[in-house]
Amino acid sequence: MHYQAPWWLPGGHAQTIWPALPCCTGRMPVSLYRRERWPTPDDDFVDVDWLDAPATAPLLVLFHGLEGSSSSHYALALAQWAAPQGWGFAVPHFRGCSGEINRAPRAYHSGDFAEIGWMLARLRARHAGPLYAVGVSLGGNALLRWAQEAGGTAATVLQALASISAPVDLTASGQAMGRGLNRQVYTRLFLQTMKPKALQKLAQFPGLFDARALHAAQDLYDFDNVFTAPLHGFKDTRDYWQRASAKPRLADIRLPALVVNALNDPFVPASSLPRQADVGAMVTLWQPDQGGHAGFMAGPPPGQLQTLPQTVGGWLMAHT
Repeated sequence: MHYQAPWWLPGGHAQTIWPALPCCTGRMPVSLYRRERWPTPDDDFVDVDWLDAPATAPLLVLFHGLEGSSSSHYALALAQWAAPQGWGFAVPHFRGCSGEINRAPRAYHSGDFAEIGWMLARLRARHAGPLYAVGVSLGGNALLRWAQEAGGTAATVLQALASISAPVDLTASGQAMGRGLNRQVYTRLFLQTMKPKALQKLAQFPGLFDARALHAAQDLYDFDNVFTAPLHGFKDTRDYWQRASAKPRLADIRLPALVVNALNDPFVPASSLPRQADVGAMVTLWQPDQGGHAGFMAGPPPGQLQTLPQTVGGWLMAHT
């Protein structure tokens, strides 16, 4: 596997930001998706967007990143790859990410392996063909955590999985997001959508958390301390980041897994990434020098996003 960033897009920040801009690449229309709403066991719902294929065709499932959706640039790039292969494509949205606030007093988080497991079990029960999964960023870490918890049973659900730009050491990534340009640009953008959603949740469930503390949150550590950690059974941010990180248990994975991280990812410090000695025989690490965070743009300006889906998709196809 090989990736070389285009000459005109230097550095991890540019390689992260440019691919996410809606003006820079041709994209399939989001309206091509078919949406299903699934009731959850706790009387909530999740929305799943589909590109349909024959019942016995392979199905690629995407678990999106923080505040992502089926319209995220990486989701549309994967959909553009899957369709010509004759594969189905499904994007189960984490709660609150499909454009409508969910009903339960919870949201989603980086270690949400039980939610991943429920979604995959439902997909496995209804789909006759091979099933593959890709997780990007937060979704990649959660997918790896599911594989760790599932152990040997994971291979009865999926043929193989891949994570892309996953913050497998949440403490290292959380600290990086609280500093410098990361704090001023990315963290600010995340909080612009996360805080209003949290306040909607507070309107549904008065007293769920301290509104003043939420308004005062200036980084992901503070936000997770007020909202994410206590709503999902963690003591505080440190407990959440420690227990939800996939890195310590990568050797427990018992199905083919590809873990992709660019060494210049602004969100994921290269020093925090696992080495092959840290993982089991079922895990393949691909750590190209460039690519940014969920970027991996290629070609002449304005660039295209098919290099990563083709590489990851080809790796998945080899594990049938």
